[in-house]
Amino acid sequence: MSEPAHLPLAANAKQAARAIDALRRGWAVRISGGDGTMIMRAVETATDFAASAILISASRAATLKLANQSAAADTHLPVMIAIPGHVDNDTPGQIEPALAIAIADPTLDLAYPMKGPFAAMKLPCAEIACAAMELARHAGILPAFLICDDGDACAVSVADVAAFASADNIHIATRARLPVAASENGEIIAFRSVADATDHIALIIGVRDNSTPVVRLHSECLTGDVLGSLKCDCGPQLHEAMRRMTSAQNLQASWGVLLYLRQEGRGIGLINKLRAYALQDQGFDTVDANTRLGFAVDARDFAVAAQMLRLLGIDAVRLLTNNPAKVAGLEAQSVKVIERLPLQIPGNAHNQDYLDTKRDRTGHQL
Repeated sequence: MSEPAHLPLAANAKQAARAIDALRRGWAVRISGGDGTMIMRAVETATDFAASAILISASRAATLKLANQSAAADTHLPVMIAIPGHVDNDTPGQIEPALAIAIADPTLDLAYPMKGPFAAMKLPCAEIACAAMELARHAGILPAFLICDDGDACAVSVADVAAFASADNIHIATRARLPVAASENGEIIAFRSVADATDHIALIIGVRDNSTPVVRLHSECLTGDVLGSLKCDCGPQLHEAMRRMTSAQNLQASWGVLLYLRQEGRGIGLINKLRAYALQDQGFDTVDANTRLGFAVDARDFAVAAQMLRLLGIDAVRLLTNNPAKVAGLEAQSVKVIERLPLQIPGNAHNQDYLDTKRDRTGHQL
């Protein structure tokens, strides 16, 4: 039996998965690419704080007033800074753990305001530095690293990191009938990645036929979906979407599909989302909170949703969303969006600023 064509890609992705696991455990990783090799540990999980430099995101460098010191022409690149108080940058120094964490975590800025001065260094491996930031996002940790000299490190390449994010790694694992409150005619389909431990879910509501289904892409939100958080509109949107699908005949369809994507916090993970909440409590809106942490405003990958739809044999949808980026994301992956259907949820005293920010800064049609 010949091997499926995607297996070499999966093998690379699995190597990235090992590196992600190593970072979460506080172990060193060795990242290699076309511009060299760097060995590093994540600041957040490190137990050994010997380092020759610290690598931080571009937005964190801007907060620490280092962006104008960077020798890189691209101000969006990560920035490497010298260990404070250490003279020889070619040999490891020792940084106080509390200071390292304060450098990495913007939620501590008010409690730890006097951290500098810092000095930016030449970034030797821009491609590798960017791959490290992506590994941090996948690991759900702060994008800050101790550059170290440790022979015992998990090896990973830039290509491995790119392979990890590929939607081609996803396949259907199992499916079962699932009556739900919204409809007794429900079927749940579980999707698994050969690289990532994250499992995505599709819920088919109603009886499938030849009509174009009403589809909702819903990103996981533990606080909103499960705990009933009033800070966002996620939970009400989830349940309203399922309710709308039960009356899909009024939307020129007789069935619907809910894709439940495990991309918490717009792709930055639960713990980093809670850090973003802490920053919102300090006065930053949801956009600035994400970027202040060192992540994109929206790091979700809608290619995952497109691949799930392909595996379900769906190539056209009526998309239930207020977010034009979801329409563009699916159409970029050759899924035809026949119609965008609005999903309006009233605000409350706790989330009105959040909804206003989505409308004014991220283009949601509210």
